[in-house]
Amino acid sequence: MTQVTHRALREKLINAGRVLVDEGQGDYVWGHISARLPDDPGRFLMKPGCIGVEEMTPDNIITVDIEGEKVAGDWPRHNEVYIHSEVMRARPDVNCVIHTHPEHAIAFSSLGKPLVAMSNDGTMFSAGVPVFSETTDLIVTKARGQAVARTLGQGSALILRNHGIVAAGRSIEEAVFVAVKLERACRIQLLAEWAGGPKLLVKPEELADKRKRTNRGDSQGNAFSYLVRRWHRRCGCEVPDQYQLKIENFDRSGYKGG
Repeated sequence: MTQVTHRALREKLINAGRVLVDEGQGDYVWGHISARLPDDPGRFLMKPGCIGVEEMTPDNIITVDIEGEKVAGDWPRHNEVYIHSEVMRARPDVNCVIHTHPEHAIAFSSLGKPLVAMSNDGTMFSAGVPVFSETTDLIVTKARGQAVARTLGQGSALILRNHGIVAAGRSIEEAVFVAVKLERACRIQLLAEWAGGPKLLVKPEELADKRKRTNRGDSQGNAFSYLVRRWHRRCGCEVPDQYQLKIENFDRSGYKGG
C-alpha cells in the first residue's frame, strides 16, 4: 500500500471517530473502530486504548494483526481487540468494524424485544438483528470474539446485550452508517415503547424494497460526508476538500437525473 493510500485510510478512520462521537456514540475512552489494510488483509488499523474515539491522530493509531497482536504503534491496544480480529477473520468481505456503547441501544437491549420496522431506520434492520447474550462482560478472549463473529453471521449489525453494539461494513462509510442507523432505530422504538408500544408498522409487502432503498451505497457515502462536514463546522475547522459541498464529491447514482 502506498504512503498516500495509507494516510488516506488513517484520515478516514479519524473522521469516523469524530462523527461517531458527534452522533452520541462516544463513551469517554471506551469504544473502538478498526479498518483493514487493503493490501495486507491480515492486518488492520485500530483506535488505541486510553483515548476517546474522536481523539485519534495519524500518529496514535495502531496496527494489529489478525491474531489480535499489536504490530505497530506506541499506544496500547484495547482488550476487546478480538471483536475486530475475529469478525475480520470470519468475514473477508468486512473491512471496518465498530464497537460502541450507544445509550439507546443498550437500554433497548435490556427489554428483550426485537427491533421492529416502525421507522426508516428500523426497516433497515427488519431482516433481524442478532443479540449476543453469552456474556454481558467485555469480549477479552479470542474464544469470545469468535462467538461474537458467529452470532453476527453474514449480517452487518449485532447488539451485545447490556453492553453495546457491533457494526461491520465493507467500508468505513458503511460501518458508520450501520452504527448510526442502529442507534436511531433503537431510540425511536424506545420512544414508542414509552408511549405504550408501537401499534402501526411498515407494511410487510414493502419491507424488502424499503430496506434496500434505505441502505444504498450512495446513501452511506453521502451521509458519511455530511457527518464529516457537520463535525468540522461545529469545531470551526476547515472542511477537507473531499467532503466539501462540490457536486463532484457526491455519489448521485441513486438519484434520478443524477
